[in-house]
Amino acid sequence: MTQHQTQPKTDANPCGFSVQYGKYIGIGANGNLWVDGCDVQALAETHGAPLYIISENELRDRYRAFRDGFLAHYPQVEILFANKSNNGLAIRHILNQEGAGGDCFGVNEMYIALLAGTDPQKLVLNGSNKQDEELEMAIANGICVNIDAMDELDRIDVISKRLGRKVAIGIRLKLDLLPLAGRTGVAMHGPGTLKEQSDSTKWGMTREQTVDIVKRAQKMANIELKETHFHLSRMSNDPENFAIMAREMIVWSGFLRDETGWTPPCIDIGGGWTFGKWYGTGPRSQIDDSAAPTPDIYGRLCGAAIREEAERLKLPLPKLRIEPGRAISGPSGVAVGQVGAIKQGASKKWVNLDLSTNHLSWASALDWYYHAVAVKDTGREANDHVDLVGPLCNSDEVGADRVMPLLERGDFVAFLDAGGYTESGAARYNAQLLPATVLVSGDTAEVTTVREQWRDVAGRFKVPPRLLAASFAKPEK
Repeated sequence: MTQHQTQPKTDANPCGFSVQYGKYIGIGANGNLWVDGCDVQALAETHGAPLYIISENELRDRYRAFRDGFLAHYPQVEILFANKSNNGLAIRHILNQEGAGGDCFGVNEMYIALLAGTDPQKLVLNGSNKQDEELEMAIANGICVNIDAMDELDRIDVISKRLGRKVAIGIRLKLDLLPLAGRTGVAMHGPGTLKEQSDSTKWGMTREQTVDIVKRAQKMANIELKETHFHLSRMSNDPENFAIMAREMIVWSGFLRDETGWTPPCIDIGGGWTFGKWYGTGPRSQIDDSAAPTPDIYGRLCGAAIREEAERLKLPLPKLRIEPGRAISGPSGVAVGQVGAIKQGASKKWVNLDLSTNHLSWASALDWYYHAVAVKDTGREANDHVDLVGPLCNSDEVGADRVMPLLERGDFVAFLDAGGYTESGAARYNAQLLPATVLVSGDTAEVTTVREQWRDVAGRFKVPPRLLAASFAKPEK
């Protein structure tokens, strides 16, 4: 085993890792991959594979980076964690303790957030096709509803009157984004420029529609106009794209003031914030490298854009909300699989894992790059060109064309930055069982999602009595 010299523990390297993949994820003194104070090899042997591992301290640190990065440049900021990126109940408890709000899509994400005790005043309900059930839950609990359909306001009005509750609303905008007409984002969001990509999505209300909603809401005593909302989500390494978007939110605030007399007291500029690692991660291979912007850079540029435009239009500074998800949860987790069959072809070598694109769905659907490392003796020489594949009945590439150390059956492989959109997007293709999740804090490891059993998959199915009779009836003599 390769020997690794631990480093002095510092604020930047609190675990003294010889190689850091994150603040709390790296190579420990025994040469293995560690998450905080836990050896990933030991965790995989104890809890089995496939396995998700989340670092509580990394999660908290990522949240604080966004909070502090924006507050350093803007006076009033609220962080709404995008629950869809990791909807684990324990994750929501941790973020509540940090003071985070939440972005919810649908009844179930709202229920989990409320079950964890999230302050409803810090939650928003987004979605382009909200059902009465989710509107009722939002209104009953005092959650802000971001309108994204013309008939939604009237439906909210009816439900709020029936419940005898006032309701805060926002409006999701279809920003013009003319300054982004010559800029491009990542191909995973479709062809064209950032403006063309945004124009082609289902989200948002036009200027005329927004004015109509505001004027109607102003006549409803039970409705409080609270915010405007937009979500760029282009995960570009150019932070200026987000500053341009933030500026246009204020342009629309001026337009709404002139047309309706209402100035939004709060703007929510959504998510899509990227993060970078020295080894690369993200869409289309290694786009998110060490050159990716930090939360402080985002905060400085967006804060300046909002201030300048508000001053130009003589508008008061609004409260600012942002909705980071993957940028908080992603770097906080790793996904672990165990090596099975190894097959050498004429020009390729395949290393089969029990971890699949069911568990890392973006690896295939969005051509997403997760950096893969051996769990045991992590830093040993890597010169074996392989495709890391799963057991599913498709190509199931979780890591194509990787250079890995020599692996053997029974070894464990970890995919880094896999804390976002993995467990929350996991699938059951080929009737695979969903993995367990272990939360690590220091040298303590606790199961926060129980591994599925066969009964969990089969228990969803129901066989009509007529089919049972046809299958098991004894033939007449």
